[in-house]
Amino acid sequence: MLMVGLTGGIGSGKSTVAARLAELGALIIDSDVLAREVVRPGTDGLAEVVAAFGVGVLTADGELDRPALGRIIFNDDAKRRRLEEIVHPRVRSRAAQIVATAPPEAIVVNDIPLLVEASLSGNYDLVIVVLADEEKRIARLARGRGMSAAEAQSRIAAQATDEQRRAVADVVIVNDGRIDELRAAVDAAWRDQIVPRARLPRA
Repeated sequence: MLMVGLTGGIGSGKSTVAARLAELGALIIDSDVLAREVVRPGTDGLAEVVAAFGVGVLTADGELDRPALGRIIFNDDAKRRRLEEIVHPRVRSRAAQIVATAPPEAIVVNDIPLLVEASLSGNYDLVIVVLADEEKRIARLARGRGMSAAEAQSRIAAQATDEQRRAVADVVIVNDGRIDELRAAVDAAWRDQIVPRARLPRA
């Protein structure tokens, strides 16, 4: 089994890369999806979030009100760390359950936006980093998420730099062109770097 870490800044196209890797045969573990799963209504994760931050983080339907929670933890490192203490262990546990059911020859791609920020690169056999020009990322965030340029720049600035990502990368995929060019780059990385690495004997 080859354990791959996939990361990239907001607006880089990481999700598109993950989708193509899934088409090629990888098992994708999306940490954002798992982070939502572990705080669904009825979970002990959501109960702990409410205990920590109050019922104001719930919608009328009893689901987690992410914008409300975001306002609470934004620019408050202690509260953000408290949320991470609740969510991250549950995400890791759920990811481990998925990996445990995968076949031994699987290529498991862990889609982790904050892989660099959380110093997780050492946990993986191979790290893939998706990079893109900042102006293109800002344009994508405006088009796809309705962010203003200032909002997009603020989100980008809050994350790791491209230099920090390159420092941990085994494979770099640059997404500055068309979607077909990105898919071709992913296909090449799969053929030339990922699959050959998966075939190497494990220590």
